[in-house]
Amino acid sequence: MEITQLNLNPEQINNEKVNNLYNQIQEIIVKLHDKNLPSETVLFINQQIDAASSSILKDSQLRKFLKDKQNTIIKKLETDHKIVPKNYYRNLWIALGMSAFGLPLGLLLGLSIGNIGLMAIGLPIGLAIGAGVGSSMDKKAQQEGRQLDMELKF
Repeated sequence: MEITQLNLNPEQINNEKVNNLYNQIQEIIVKLHDKNLPSETVLFINQQIDAASSSILKDSQLRKFLKDKQNTIIKKLETDHKIVPKNYYRNLWIALGMSAFGLPLGLLLGLSIGNIGLMAIGLPIGLAIGAGVGSSMDKKAQQEGRQLDMELKF
């Protein structure tokens, strides 16, 4: 089964941000042709693309809708097949590291010293932990051939 292309009306792609997102989704589709995906996953992706292609939205509403469809496709690939774009885990773990590790460490440091203003010191520590964990997961995904040769920018 073949993944269908995203076909939007050229009048809808009158914005640079929408155009960039449209091109990025097209690139994802091209990169997925190289992967051996089961037919139910291809069917799911085609449903998302067909919904986006049949949209009559414009400008910021279309951009938000396309971003949502792109995220849905990437999330499905990640959960079912562990296929991710470059730096996916790094970006995910930076936020998790800052919130799950950085804030508690900063709070603990601030309370132990007696100056709660030092709580913000934990954020860069969490950022470093998250970036390290995420980068190692991205490296593992690349070695196992589960990484798309592209990075999500939009």
